[in-house]
Formats: sequence, C-alpha cells, structure tokens
Amino acid sequence: MLNGGGMSENDSCYEKTATDCLGSVIDRDFDHAQVPFLQKLVSVPSDNPPGDCAPHAVFSAGLLEELGFKVERHTVPQDFVERHGMKSATNLIIRERFGDGSGPVVALNAHGDVVPPGEGWIHDPYAGVIEEGRLYGRGAAVSKSDFATYAFALRALKEACANVSGTIELHLTYDEEIGGHVGPGWLLAEGLSRPDYVVSAGFTYDVMIAHNGSLQLDVAFTGRAAHSAWPETGADAIEAACRVMSALYAYRDKLSGHHSSIEGIDAPTLVIGTIEGGVAANVVPAQARFRLERRILPDEQADDVEAELRRVIMRAASEVAGVECIVSQHLLALPLVPSEGQAPLIHALQDAAEAVFGERISKKGMPLFTDARIYSNAGCPTVLYGAGPRCLQDANGHRANEHVVLEDLRRATKVVAGALMRLLSPTAA
Repeated sequence: MLNGGGMSENDSCYEKTATDCLGSVIDRDFDHAQVPFLQKLVSVPSDNPPGDCAPHAVFSAGLLEELGFKVERHTVPQDFVERHGMKSATNLIIRERFGDGSGPVVALNAHGDVVPPGEGWIHDPYAGVIEEGRLYGRGAAVSKSDFATYAFALRALKEACANVSGTIELHLTYDEEIGGHVGPGWLLAEGLSRPDYVVSAGFTYDVMIAHNGSLQLDVAFTGRAAHSAWPETGADAIEAACRVMSALYAYRDKLSGHHSSIEGIDAPTLVIGTIEGGVAANVVPAQARFRLERRILPDEQADDVEAELRRVIMRAASEVAGVECIVSQHLLALPLVPSEGQAPLIHALQDAAEAVFGERISKKGMPLFTDARIYSNAGCPTVLYGAGPRCLQDANGHRANEHVVLEDLRRATKVVAGALMRLLSPTAA
C-alpha cells in the first residue's frame, strides 16, 4: 500500500532515515557553503536589460564545478540572442544520473538574469549583505536563490540517497525577464533536454500550479504634421493615442469583475507601460506610439483576448480623422494551465514540505508569468517551487531592497531534496 508520498508503508523507516539524512547534509553545508554561494552569485551583475548575461553564466559554472558538478555550457547563437533583445547568453545544464537511470528525468529550472536594481537600496544591490537573517541583493529572491536551492538539494541527494533511480537536471538560464525564448525555449527547441517533470523557481510556502500569461502589443499612430498655429491642417497622432488610451483604461476597469477560478489569481490586469510621440511643442504630432501589457488568465484563450483588445483600439482610433493606427504583437507568453500531469510533482512537494514544516502546504496560482509555461506548453508537467516568501511583494522582488529570508532558503532546499527523493524512489507511484 502506498501512502501520500508514494512510499510504501514497509519503506517508512527508509523514508525517515533518508529524509533526516538529507536535512543533516543541507544543515551541515548551509552557513559555510550554500549562503556564500548565493552571495557570490548576487555579486556579479546580470541585469536584463541590457542582457549581457554570458559572463554571469561562466562565473556560475565555475562555482558549480567547485561543488563537484559537471556543467554543460550551451552558448546561444549571437543572431538569435540579438533578435530577442539581449547581448549575450549561455545556458547551463547539469545532469546527474541515479541508480540505473530507469526513473524519471526531473529538471529544475531557475533564471540568473535580473531586472536592473534601480534606486532606493539600503545596501549595495550587488554586495549580498546579510542583516537580521535576510540576504539582500538584486536576484537574491528572483531567482539566483534557486540556483542555490536546486544545486544544494541535488548535492545532498547525491550524498544521502543511494536507493533512487532516474536523472536530475539543473537548467540555469538567462532570459526569464524578457520572455524565456533564449533560455528554456532554446534548450527545448534544440533538443538539449526533454524532461518528464519540471520544477521552476518559486516560493517556499505554496506549490504554484498555474500563472498568468502576458500579451504585449505595440500601438503606432501616423498622422500629418502641421504648424501649431493652424492645427486643423494636420492630423494629430497624439490625440488619437489619447483617445485609444482612454478607451483602454475604461476597458481595464471592466476587467476587475472578471475573476479566475484558480486560487491565488484574481482578475486580469492591463498597463500602458511606455509612450512616445511628437517632435516639438509647436508642431502637430505626426507620430505616436505606446506599448501595453494585458495579463491573460489561465482560464482565458489568448486569441480571444488579443482580438478583443484590437477591437477596442481600432474603434477608438477611428474617432480621429486622418490618423492611421497599426497594432502589432510584441510578446505573447501563454499562461501556465493546471494539468493532471502535475499530480506527482504536487504530491512529492507537499509530502516533503510536510516532513520539513510539520504542516501541508497548499497549491495555488499566481498572477506573474514565468519560464514554467514554456516547459508546460511543450508537454512537460511543470510546477513552481523554491526559496522565497509567501508572496513576491514580501521579498521586494523587482524593487529596491530585494532579499531572501535565509531560513526560507534552507527549508526550500530541504523540501526540494525530499521531493526529488520521492520522485526518484523505486517505489514511487
């Protein structure tokens, strides 16, 4: 008979021993090895943009090799990198085979690119300062912390668990902040990996089974320039843009009543993030453009969302005579949608977390979009779990003073190691 963790009742002694042993190895290495490892990762910038991230990959590979791993360096072709708005990218893969290898291939994916630090930090964003149990730095929570979580969970599994079978892969990539096509998208397209299951960077207190998608549209207006003394002789592109933006904000207000059925995800959001236009205050502007983002719920169809947005835009743009409006898709990142294939991952992580925390963690969704959806949409069951807070705002993700609570890092490492043990157990369901 199998219990919730996929282990037979006769193996409960083995499970307890292995779980305790994993925890002991992680505790042994945590302060003197794992925490300094993360501090070193934070110390090397990998801001995206500008996206010159290959140097950080080379640095990370060296640190991982010092831990005893064999690291594959996969340099992404320059033309492909530049086409996606980056300067350089090298993806890293570690593959560790256990037993006879007959068990599943489980990939752990975290990204090393980060948003630029911005202003308002109480510490140098690249110093990795530790204060009151928190490690501060850009990428400390999103998601260099999970380079450390996954590497040290795998290291503990290698040392403490002999009676498992399968393959664990670490996929350490560098373009999550701009869409994931240079990272996981490229690895999968090139046939460099085809995992049975994937765990992507997440947070300590829940298993994330779903997240929003992102649709970004560029909206460009072309009118006719004229002297500001005779504006009626021109066609004002900025006026048309303002009409369209007003219509989009009204549309956004109505979205607040459209709720997802998945816990943790509320209503869709829409933001107009950039705008530009005109040449001088005394010239009727002939050009204007803006970029918007509409988050797509896992419950929604991307084609329907885009078609509705285009209708809103074109209807409002038609109110200004003489101005042409062109809408083009800048980015489409599909949502992570829950699936039955996630069940073994969910159960393994919940069982492992219960052994570490003494309570069962929940499964839910989140409004972000991540690289997880790339694996899922390629047919690989995927969830998110890693080191971090209950919600990203608690860690100041993408804001000044980003940090990870070190105890969350320790506990997430133990949970990931325990989940991998369960997934690779010969008696796993």
